[in-house]
Order: sequence, then structure tokens, then C-alpha cells
Amino acid sequence: MNPTLLVRMGLVDYDTALELQERLVAARKSQLIGDVLLLLRHPNVITLGRAASGRYLKSSPEKLAEDGYPVVEAGRGGEVTFHGPGQLVSYPVLQLEEEERDLHLHLRRLEQVGIEICADFGLNAHRVVGRTGVWLGRRKVAAIGVRARSWVTFHGMAFNLTDELEGFNKIVPCGIDDAEVGCLETLAGR
Repeated sequence: MNPTLLVRMGLVDYDTALELQERLVAARKSQLIGDVLLLLRHPNVITLGRAASGRYLKSSPEKLAEDGYPVVEAGRGGEVTFHGPGQLVSYPVLQLEEEERDLHLHLRRLEQVGIEICADFGLNAHRVVGRTGVWLGRRKVAAIGVRARSWVTFHGMAFNLTDELEGFNKIVPCGIDDAEVGCLETLAGR
């Protein structure tokens, strides 16, 4: 198993990060590079997964953009979500080995990472059957959406660190209207 290159990037525009992931996926597929983990934050943006429908946007894309929340088609799995500066976003660009070629397994592994991060803060996070993500009670603290090309993964997990979550009020996060969004800062009391 080769080591994964960790790249901390700070605040990065969503389109720029998506373009970088596309280039990294192509290089990884060609075996030009090893696995890479991007850690970054995004300025306010609303992203639409492949399953997304406009019914989960509370305003038109044009109105959202006027209000400082551009809407971008992400091409990942899942519905609609918000990204903003109060999140830590991780984009693992990984070549899945033959025995790992199951995107649901990949999703569960990302959830486990999120659960372990919460445990480091003394929080008992969990999964909710049928709802991908990391949960603390009825509050979702991390959204996960992935894609793979030739079994090289990209996209990943957005972890809500601070209470800068206003963008979630503009959407129905992940199409789930009977749960809340939470953050580590508030739930850990820090």
C-alpha cells in the first residue's frame, strides 16, 4: 500500500477544486501519481449531485447566485448540499483495489472516518440507515457524496466545523426535510 499524499489547500473556489480533482483522477488512472487527499474549504456554494432536482432549492438558481450562493452541478452522487467556509471538505482521490470496488463500502469508510473525528471531540456520532452521512442525534454533521471513474474515487465528505451554516437554510439538505444540520463547534460545546 502506497502512502497517500495529503494536500492542505485553504479556501478554494468550488469549480477550481473540481477541475483539480478531474486532473488528479486522470493522472491516478494513468498511474502517474499515487493516492491524494485534498483538504480544503469552499466559499459559499450550493452543489447539485446527479440525483438532484430543483425542488430542493428554496429559490431559483439565479436568486441564490444573487444572494451569494452560486449553484453548481457537481456530478457526484446524492442530492443538493451547501459548502461554505465553516466546513472542512475532504476529497480523497483513491484507486480502489479490486477487493474494494464497491462505492457503498467507500461511503461507509468515509462515514467511519467522520464518526472517529467526532469521537476525538468526545461525541458519539453514528450512521442512519438509508441516509449517508455522519449524525449526532438527529443532526447531520457531515455530508458525503462520491463518484468514481475506472475505480478512482473523487468528491468526498464535507464536515460542518463551525456554525456558519446559513447556506443550508437556502436548500433542503440532501433532500432530507425531517432532520437538522449541526456542527462540531456547537455540539462539542467549543
